Amino acid sequence: MASLNIASRTLARGVSRSCTRLNVARALSTSAQLNDAAASSGSYSSPFKGEPKSTKIPDFGHYLNKGSANTSLLFQYFMVGTMGAITAAGAKSTVQEFLKNMSASADVLAMAKVEVDLNAIPEGKNVIIKWRGKPVFIRHRTSEEIDEANKIDIASLRDPQADEDRVQKPEWLVMLGVCTHLGCVPIGEAGDYGGWFCPCHGSHYDISGRIRKGPAPLNLEVPTYEFPEEDKLVIG
Repeated sequence: MASLNIASRTLARGVSRSCTRLNVARALSTSAQLNDAAASSGSYSSPFKGEPKSTKIPDFGHYLNKGSANTSLLFQYFMVGTMGAITAAGAKSTVQEFLKNMSASADVLAMAKVEVDLNAIPEGKNVIIKWRGKPVFIRHRTSEEIDEANKIDIASLRDPQADEDRVQKPEWLVMLGVCTHLGCVPIGEAGDYGGWFCPCHGSHYDISGRIRKGPAPLNLEVPTYEFPEEDKLVIG
């Protein structure tokens, strides 16, 4: 039984080898025939039907520019210039909007300057107004008060400053009503020198707003102001 199986396997291998040799011979014969046919005709035709579109180069002649090179450059320069102008206009608009949003609002601008009617302040009286959230003292001084402010020896002051350097018009004294010690609001027509007195820590200011006694290191600050008219005061 074993010898029969071995003989069957040997026969099958022989048949397989014979078929393989036959197929190789047929393939070689077919290739030789095709080569001979191509050599005799000078070309080779594909056995597949239809025209091979992948190897056909399209015609771009319809898209070629019929004008000169200068005409194309002129068009390119025009397009670049137009885009540059549009970009610049957009950038300008963006910057303007940004600056407009960053600028102060109308209510803030309204507080930046304060106009005061000086006719409403009698001689020898104080008026307190609010400017930028701070009190401002406006004093209509008498001639006696002006003489008293000028006769003080400047060298004896803690913060030496002449009265004429603190006023634009001698009769009008304009100061911020904030104590230079800790920011309290002094009381007018009070203190040892007839000017202003800060009850919080005992600072005394004279009729020119200069520190004369107490812990305050500096005189009362003078804000920016002007007299646009004879009877008008604009602070800020």
